[in-house]
Amino acid sequence: MEPITIYSAGWCPDCRRVKNFLKERGVEFQEVDIDKDEASEELVLRVNQGKRKVPTLKVGERYFACSPFSAPQLAEELNIPLNR
Repeated sequence: MEPITIYSAGWCPDCRRVKNFLKERGVEFQEVDIDKDEASEELVLRVNQGKRKVPTLKVGERYFACSPFSAPQLAEELNIPLNR
């Protein structure tokens, strides 16, 4: 599987849902808090057409937002099982 980076914020419930979904399936990821990293916040704004959408995931060189959280969308985007 390609490396996964989650651009998140501590106050974001959808970010927690995405991280739990991945942890439950044994999927490794790196997390970047956009409230603590200005360059990451700018990246999220750029890839989401000016919207500060978290969580935004980077898979390989592809970006997508999972906000609101959707387990079926996330499973499909990452090609992983929906049910554990």
